[in-house]
Amino acid sequence: MDLEEIWRRFQKHMGYTDEELKVFRSDPQKVKMVTGTPEFAKCRVVAEVIESHGCHAQHKVGDRFVLTAGGQLIAEECPKRMCLSALAPIHQAMPAIFERLISRSDPNLERYHIVQCTDVGLDKGGWGKILMKVTLEKTR
Repeated sequence: MDLEEIWRRFQKHMGYTDEELKVFRSDPQKVKMVTGTPEFAKCRVVAEVIESHGCHAQHKVGDRFVLTAGGQLIAEECPKRMCLSALAPIHQAMPAIFERLISRSDPNLERYHIVQCTDVGLDKGGWGKILMKVTLEKTR
């Protein structure tokens, strides 16, 4: 697929006008994300619960929150009920994941982040808490 076809598809997907696409394309980092990272479309972000205690949503070890590399939840691969306190720290890991994809600094996708839900746990005045390991997985 040639570069201009990529941009036509991207513009259609985003619903951008020609002027909006021009603004988007004026940012070298954004251009690099669209044109320079073919792996982006072939990856997904997985946050797997590795510890859970007192979680009101009853997230348990092994539960997985699965997102596209662009940060959209893939509902059919996630728990039926998802706690917002669990999703927030996954969002915070996304800039590092985007940077990893842009710089191609981790081609084997071996790095991960450990994040904690925003509940502080019963011992600190909250309800409970979970820890999740956030990884980037190839889909194809």
